[in-house]
Amino acid sequence: MKFHTRRQSLAMLGGGAIAAAVSQAGITHAETAPPAGTNPIITNAFTADPAPLVYDGRVYLYVGHDEAHGDQLFNMTEWLVYSSDDMKTWTPHGPIMKPTDFKWAVRDAWASQVIHANGKFYLYAAVEHDDSDKGKAIGVAVSDSPTGPFVDARGTALIGNNRTTPNGPHSWDDIDPTVFKDTDGTTWLVWGNGKCHFAKLKANMIELDGEVRTFDLPDYVEGPWLHKRGALYYLTYASMDKEKRMETIAYATSNTITGPWTYRGLITGTAENSFTIHPGIIEFKDQWYFFYHKATLTLNGEAGATGRRCVCLDYLYYNPDGTIQFSSRRPGLVCRPKRLDRRFFS
Repeated sequence: MKFHTRRQSLAMLGGGAIAAAVSQAGITHAETAPPAGTNPIITNAFTADPAPLVYDGRVYLYVGHDEAHGDQLFNMTEWLVYSSDDMKTWTPHGPIMKPTDFKWAVRDAWASQVIHANGKFYLYAAVEHDDSDKGKAIGVAVSDSPTGPFVDARGTALIGNNRTTPNGPHSWDDIDPTVFKDTDGTTWLVWGNGKCHFAKLKANMIELDGEVRTFDLPDYVEGPWLHKRGALYYLTYASMDKEKRMETIAYATSNTITGPWTYRGLITGTAENSFTIHPGIIEFKDQWYFFYHKATLTLNGEAGATGRRCVCLDYLYYNPDGTIQFSSRRPGLVCRPKRLDRRFFS
C-alpha cells in the first residue's frame, strides 16, 4: 500500500481542513493550566514527540519544542526535558540541546529518545544535516545527567541520508529514532519515515554493529517505539487513516526483536487538531502508560496546530492475551479509561 509522505499529506490536507475538523468536533482551546493529571500534561510550552525514560524512581520526558507561529509548519530549535515521580506533576528542567550543537547539523530538533547505558545518558535525535550529506540524519549525544546538557558523542552523524540509507524513499526518511536495550544486553535502534529501518548498536552506544535492515509493517508511516512486556516484543508506530489522511497509532508484536512482526491493530485514532501523532510507552511503578501528542493547547494567544502540539498521557491496558486495548478517547490520569471488550487475533 502506498502512502503519502508527511509533507505531501499535510499539503493535501491544508490548515482549513484541519480547522474544519476541529470545529465539527467541538474542540476548544483553554489557556488556563489544567488540573494535575489531565491532558495536556505540559502547558508551559508547545511540545511534541514524547520520549519517556524511567530512571532512579522518576520518569524523564524528552520532547521537541514546537515554536511555529501563524501558518508556519515545523519550527523546532531545541529539545526540552521534564520529570515526575507521580506522573501528574511535571517539573521542567529547561533545554538540554539544540540541533546545531551537532557541528554537522543545521536545524530541526525533530523526534528524539534518551537511554541510560554505561553509566551515562545517550540521546538519539533526528536533525537536518548540512550540505555534505543533505537530508535528515540521526545524531547521538551524551550526558552524565538525565537533564543534560548533552554534547555530540561522535562528531559525525550516526545515521546519514546518503551514507547509511542511500536507498531510502526520500531525503527525510532518517527520522524518529527509538532505542531499546533488551534483557540480553543488546541494544537496538529503529527509525524511519516511509520505511522502518533497524540496526544493532555496539556496546559503546555510538556505532552500528552490523547492517541496516528493514521491518515490513502494514500501513507504516513513521514514529516507531519499541518495548517489551514479559517475553513479547511490541513495535508501536504512526500509521495512516486512509479516509482522514491523518496519522493513527498502530502496533505489532513478535517473539523476537528482529521479527517477523504480527500486526495487531490500532491503539488509538487520530490526534485532535494535528496531522501527526507520536507514541511513547513505559511501565512505571507497576502501571503501563501511553504518551502521545495532539494540538489542543492555546498558549500566549496562539491556538494549537500541527506545528504547535501538546504532549498528553494516559493509562495503557493489556488484554489477557497480550493485546493492547484500543481507546479513541483519552481523558488523562484523572480517571481510568473504561475497560473495553477483549479482542483476539489469529
